[in-house]
Amino acid sequence: MEEVLADDGVTHVVRVGSTVRRTSRPYTVTVHTYLRHVRERGFREAPEPLGWDDAGREVLSFVEGDVLDKPLPDAATGVDVLVALARLIRRLHDAAEGWTPPPDAVWGAIPGGTPAGVVPLFDAPELVSHQDYCRGNVVFRGGLPAALIDFDLARPTTRVADVVNAVHWWAPLVHPVDRAPALVAADIPARVRAFVDAYGMTAEQRALVVPVAVGRARNSVLTMRAAADVDPVFRRWWDEGVRERAPRTVTWLEENAGALAAALR
Repeated sequence: MEEVLADDGVTHVVRVGSTVRRTSRPYTVTVHTYLRHVRERGFREAPEPLGWDDAGREVLSFVEGDVLDKPLPDAATGVDVLVALARLIRRLHDAAEGWTPPPDAVWGAIPGGTPAGVVPLFDAPELVSHQDYCRGNVVFRGGLPAALIDFDLARPTTRVADVVNAVHWWAPLVHPVDRAPALVAADIPARVRAFVDAYGMTAEQRALVVPVAVGRARNSVLTMRAAADVDPVFRRWWDEGVRERAPRTVTWLEENAGALAAALR
């Protein structure tokens, strides 16, 4: 018996007993190699790669827990959630550090390629990490983040860029009208500070968080527009609100960059 866990037009995921089956992609072998490495280094809070089934789908262990629906429930907006997620990501980073991807590594990406105007967020990568900490990819147990799933966008990055992805979703670094109800009036700089403190960032890393966040937001407008031009799913998302939300995020970050930076000093 197959239980459908996700089918958003991009990813089709089913559960079969204690396993998960997903359509294999060009980057699946690379992701499996990465997941095996972090597990060997002690990070077990991610699916275990188990090969492929007779239908050619990738097979992963099922990760027990709850994945939160949209909008984010009030119980998942506390600082304790930020702290737990920051510590989880720090453990993933420490496990991934030092891993050299194979020469034939293939990485997942948003459709549309790299449009003109996108500015790199770093000069050189430090490690490979998740890079997509949206609600659907964080598994909760006992009310707190306990595991990570869906490593389709895992790729070479830096600790700061990966953390910025997480705080974008969970602080969140978006305009108040685009936040969960409980976070509309939240002190976002204080929430970012709590995440960064729990992660244990150095002073040098803290100084990079805000400029990387602004750069990421500006890039996102361009990449999401390019993806909408070539992919029907991204076109639907663009038309359903990303068209307005992405530029609002840029404006809000630029207006609040000073307060965010001050909170991190």
